[in-house]
Amino acid sequence: MVSAEVFARPPLLAWREYADLLRSPGWPDVDALNALLPAGGAYRFAAQTTALLADGLHYEQRIAERGLIATREDNWHDLLNALVWLRHPDLKLALNAMQVAEVSRMGPKRRSRAQYALTQFDESGVLVLVRDAGLLTAWDAHDWYELFWTRRAAWCDGSIEVAVFGHALLELALTPERLLVGRAMPLLGSARVDLRSVVAACAAGIADGSLLRDPQALRPLPLSGIPGWREDNAHAAFHRGAACYQPLRAGRCYPPVAGITDVVGGTA
Repeated sequence: MVSAEVFARPPLLAWREYADLLRSPGWPDVDALNALLPAGGAYRFAAQTTALLADGLHYEQRIAERGLIATREDNWHDLLNALVWLRHPDLKLALNAMQVAEVSRMGPKRRSRAQYALTQFDESGVLVLVRDAGLLTAWDAHDWYELFWTRRAAWCDGSIEVAVFGHALLELALTPERLLVGRAMPLLGSARVDLRSVVAACAAGIADGSLLRDPQALRPLPLSGIPGWREDNAHAAFHRGAACYQPLRAGRCYPPVAGITDVVGGTA
């Protein structure tokens, strides 16, 4: 039984436009999901049945070749995945195209570094707009006390913004006591840039192969440290020893963060 309180706080609060689906007394079927898709689209949700799986296609190949997104009934993971498709279709299509290309290149039994990166982002991804590049010093050093407590105001004044993309991460948020850690794709932008630009830039970068070629490009981001995401993070003690705060592994170095203009061009 999922508590109603999880839908009233981040990250699920940001998906309140789909409250009717999330809080429905009856489970939304694929017809209800398909009714929210644009008319005449190239893909749709399909109940994952034995007959559907009999085509022998890989999940990603089925989307690319038949336009069918296999969706299990009474399954939170798949329902939340459907919501991400509804909100961020260009990003999901870019991920699908690259996954299919990698399956074709590697074969069905081997996985490339790019496939691991694509899968991790699809499942646990967080889009991050960084307007204050100084925050990256603390983030890259895993100085969580500095990032989430000393610089606490940055999470409230627009210096940094996040949008949860990964449906597995959203599923974990259904359990209130869980400490959430996302796999973050940060991009630098100015005050004129909004999160929609980050989504577009990320989709473009995945499509052209400039982003998500290696899982090491993704940074862990302990979302439970963000103000307002948990009541207990309003106290300094949380940021000194929360289990979601892991130290930097010896020898781990993160690649430079790209600016939005580096990915899609234009003015950031």
